[in-house]
Amino acid sequence: MIGRRRKFASTIIGATVGALLIALAPSIGRADEVPSDGLPGKGITVQPIGTSSPQNVMQHYVIGLGLKRLGYTVNEYRSAEPPAFHLAIAQGDATFTAMFWDPLYREFYENAGGEDSLVILGRLIKGALQGYLIDKATADKYGIHNIEQLKDPKLASLFDTDGDGKANLAGCPPGWGCERVIEHHLDAYNLRDWVEHDQGSYFALIADVIARFKEGRPVLYYTWTPLWVSNELRPGKEVEWLEVPYFTSPDAQTDVGSTLPDGRNIGFAVNEERVVANREFVENNPAAAKLFELVEIPIEEVNAESMRIRQGEDKPEDFWRHAEDWVKRNQEQFDRWVAEALAAAKHD
Repeated sequence: MIGRRRKFASTIIGATVGALLIALAPSIGRADEVPSDGLPGKGITVQPIGTSSPQNVMQHYVIGLGLKRLGYTVNEYRSAEPPAFHLAIAQGDATFTAMFWDPLYREFYENAGGEDSLVILGRLIKGALQGYLIDKATADKYGIHNIEQLKDPKLASLFDTDGDGKANLAGCPPGWGCERVIEHHLDAYNLRDWVEHDQGSYFALIADVIARFKEGRPVLYYTWTPLWVSNELRPGKEVEWLEVPYFTSPDAQTDVGSTLPDGRNIGFAVNEERVVANREFVENNPAAAKLFELVEIPIEEVNAESMRIRQGEDKPEDFWRHAEDWVKRNQEQFDRWVAEALAAAKHD
């Protein structure tokens, strides 16, 4: 309810959030228009939001197609950094995101008002990994399997790209959440004297990593899945995950599942991508809430989508086609989600 929402953000923060909202793609309302008479979403507009990374757009469009079937009008996808888009949703400037990394984004969720203002729904994408990797050739030659081994100056210098003797880790930009974990690890594992966290445009950093790899030089980098990077530099083939000495996080979590199937601890909790929506909207729209709970996309298909973007299918119309193609391939399941969402509205 509106009265329950915390007064957690100043006018200045609200203005900052508004300035960060950047239109990325055509309106979801353009595809497969559905007569809205008698549907629960008639007359209600929904605003999706997420980061500017194109790899995150398709899942919003899949959900948007479902919302259209329920009669909602869905505005253009907008982008902002994670702290800002959580605030935007909590304030009602946006309705939902389909890229809430759980537990990575929990701090942003709490800072935006937590359960007083937001609702976490569904399990859209399961098994999302994060961690540190090096090229397999260097791992095999020097027996490197744990990031703590980089305390050996001779091993650290293998990954030195700027001549200061430290290993250069292509890391995570400020504001993404992953940078907090990396910075925490550098302190917790006492790696500051041997490892330097390079930050900036993530995809520019990764482009440099791939270029060095193709030249046969050692590489050290952070990445996550689902993302095209692990299709090009495949763990177990071209590269290897690095273990950590033990699990630790900046949020004082216990080990919430940071191991690979073979038992290696890669230091980051295995995440799920979920939907976070404005609480008032969820309470007043049971059909949309049910859809948010139900939609799931296998991580392998999100990886494939990411690779299509990497190969040049990176225009807004491409994202639309990808979402529509996914729905067609999964039409029976998609129709069941819509039917259950309609039923939720009738029984409310």
